[in-house]
Amino acid sequence: MSAPTLRPGRLPRSPVVLRDGQWWLVSGAGSILATDPAFTSTLDDFATAVAAADQAVADLHARQNTPSGSGAGGVR
Repeated sequence: MSAPTLRPGRLPRSPVVLRDGQWWLVSGAGSILATDPAFTSTLDDFATAVAAADQAVADLHARQNTPSGSGAGGVR
């Protein structure tokens, strides 16, 4: 499996958005660019973990939709 890639958009259930490779904190009052390297690195790591988890769930759903006689070797 290849490494998950960061996609532009909001992190789920957070006020953080990735736009053009930069993290922004957003609220109803406006947006501010996140510039702290430690903070943005943590956001990168978290977004990568979320993408990996999303991919793992998608893979599980795909395996569940595979006919059981296909030799997938899944647990019954």
